Amino acid sequence: MGASCEACRNGESFPVPFTMAFQPIVDVSNKVVWGYEALVRGADGQGAASVLSAVTDANRYVFDQACRVKAIELAGTNLPVSSTARLSINFMPNAVYEPRACIRATLGAAARVQFDPKRLMFEFTENERMPDVDHVANIVAEYKRMGFMTALDDFGAGYAGLGLLAKFQPDLIKIDMELLRDVNGSAARQAIIAGIVGIARQLDILVLAEGVETEAELMVLHAAGIDLFQGYYFAKPRVEMFEAPTLSLAA
Repeated sequence: MGASCEACRNGESFPVPFTMAFQPIVDVSNKVVWGYEALVRGADGQGAASVLSAVTDANRYVFDQACRVKAIELAGTNLPVSSTARLSINFMPNAVYEPRACIRATLGAAARVQFDPKRLMFEFTENERMPDVDHVANIVAEYKRMGFMTALDDFGAGYAGLGLLAKFQPDLIKIDMELLRDVNGSAARQAIIAGIVGIARQLDILVLAEGVETEAELMVLHAAGIDLFQGYYFAKPRVEMFEAPTLSLAA
C-alpha cells in the first residue's frame, strides 16, 4: 500500500498521453444501451498497444488511476444528461493495493463531472495469471460494499475459469469472444455456453456475450438466455464518443 499512497501524494502522471474509446453494451430484450466499456487508445486514436507497451511495474498504479479518471471525465462530459448507462472500466488487480484508499481519485473525478459513481462497473480479466486470488476476492468484496458492480472479463479463455467463481462471485461475467465465434454452427459451443448461463443464473450473476459479430451468433446466444451483448454487430469502439446503436432484435 505504501507505493500507491506515495503515488497519490506526489500526483505522478503516466508518461504517455492517451485517451479512451467507448463501445456500447446493449440489452437486447429491453432494447436499450445498458452501458459502455472504456478502452484505452493513443492520444491520436492509435490502438491500445501503443499505450500499454509503456506500462511497467513502476507506473502500473499511476496508469490504472489515470485510466479511471480519464474514462469518467469523458463520460461526464460527453454522455447525455438523460443517460442512465453504466460505465465499465478495466482495472489491474495488481495495481489496487487497498480498495478504499485507491478509490479516492475515482470518486473525485465522478464528483467533478457529476457522474453517479453507482453507475460504475469495474472489470478485470482472467486471461492473466493472478498471483494473489485472495487479494482479488477482497477487491471484489470491497467494491460491492461500496456500491460498484464488478465484472470478470474473458471468461472461458484464461487460466482459472470456474475456479474463480468458486472463490468469489462478481456481478457479471463476460464470455470470451473466441468461445462465442460461430456458435450458431457448433453444438459443442452451444452446450458449453448453456452450462455457463445455467451456473451464472444459480449464482445470481449476469452474463454478457462480447465480440458478437453476426446476427446468427446473436440469435443463438439470446435464445440461450443471454440479454447483454457487446461487439461489432452493434458498434465498434469510438474514440471519445458514445454511440447509441439502433436495436431491432425481435425478441
